[in-house]
Amino acid sequence: MHYLLAIINAHDWTMRYVTTFSTEIFSLLNSIIYFHKAIQELERAHRGLSFAAFLYAIIGAIGTMLLAIFLSTAESWKPLFHRYIRLALTEYAAAISILVFIGMPHIGELASLDKQTLEVSTSFKPTSRDRSVFFVQFWHLPISWISAAIIPGMIITVLFFFDHEVSSIICTIDRYGTRKPGGFAWDIVLLGTTTALCGILGIPPANGLLPQAPLHSESLMHTKRDEVQVIVDGEEKTQTREGRMVYEQRWSAFLHAAAILAFVSPPLQHVLGLTPTSVLAGLFLFMGEQSLSVNPILYRFFYLLTPQSELPALPNAIKSYWGVHIYTIVQIVVTVVIFIVTLTKGAPAFPVIIIALVPIRLLVMNRIWHREDLRFVDAWACREGTPEDDEDAQARPRDVELRVMESDLQTADGGRQTGEIGIV
Repeated sequence: MHYLLAIINAHDWTMRYVTTFSTEIFSLLNSIIYFHKAIQELERAHRGLSFAAFLYAIIGAIGTMLLAIFLSTAESWKPLFHRYIRLALTEYAAAISILVFIGMPHIGELASLDKQTLEVSTSFKPTSRDRSVFFVQFWHLPISWISAAIIPGMIITVLFFFDHEVSSIICTIDRYGTRKPGGFAWDIVLLGTTTALCGILGIPPANGLLPQAPLHSESLMHTKRDEVQVIVDGEEKTQTREGRMVYEQRWSAFLHAAAILAFVSPPLQHVLGLTPTSVLAGLFLFMGEQSLSVNPILYRFFYLLTPQSELPALPNAIKSYWGVHIYTIVQIVVTVVIFIVTLTKGAPAFPVIIIALVPIRLLVMNRIWHREDLRFVDAWACREGTPEDDEDAQARPRDVELRVMESDLQTADGGRQTGEIGIV
């Protein structure tokens, strides 16, 4: 199914109708899921550890998150340290924090606490006791089972496609100054290949680009200095202007993938097994925070808590913040509802709800909210402008045509009246 989406270039004719209303909700949902996963890891630690070890697990999780957040701001520490040191601290903030809190439990009296670490395989064999081979022998499965698998396959395809497209949108927004490539179809092919391999190996399909993709873009941000010629008081002078942009390359992504492959294979897999689950919880908290910190819903939520006199000025066409506030509340409520669905047996169907938000935004919400309110808070996700701008552009030719027709009718009426007067 991924291959079919790539062949027909589904990106061009599906995402062109998606607005930031849906993508912001999906991004917020990912943040909530990461926070929930962190809480689940701490709940497991509470069940399996002593009280003192559990308290340290909480400290380790929060400490991993806070240290990663702190190091991610290292580039702004100027003039402290050399620029390349600040860049390294910023780009590898999460990795450094993880290494610190992996080693922390082995220091001093902390070493006597019981620990709960990641479970890893100690031998080259399937981890499930019910399997003796790595590959699922699907050729022995009944035809009815294979046919029934099409339904969850379609749901997974929709989920992965939307996740990939949203992550591509977020990591190529204007503030990154990136060139939007035409290779999305090849990415979908690769995603379909890895999903198929996961199915053959009998493991859950591995995909989750939010917020890893924007985190990668953030880590590649750097300051670019350009010299420009300006005229001051009639004299031409050279000024240096600084701008932020992403250093576009493929080496870092390749090295990350190679490192993942190395650490899920013996003997480095044993090193991975030294990681406390509390550190994993802290990583989830960090990833959720990083995704949430760039979500416009968060800033509009702060507007709800801000006194009216302190709010930024609105465009002249918008009378008050009520429309913006209600729009934000609707986004939050919808996200919470979808998250609750993910906790039920109907969880596999939640991508269908997200897809349904697209026609709801285009066909229903424009009848409830004022056009200028929607123009202010929403926009096309993959192209410039808003749905309201497109409607205005389509309405202009009709208005011109109607005016021409009215003018022709008036001219015709004037001609008939003149003719009648002449006859009299």
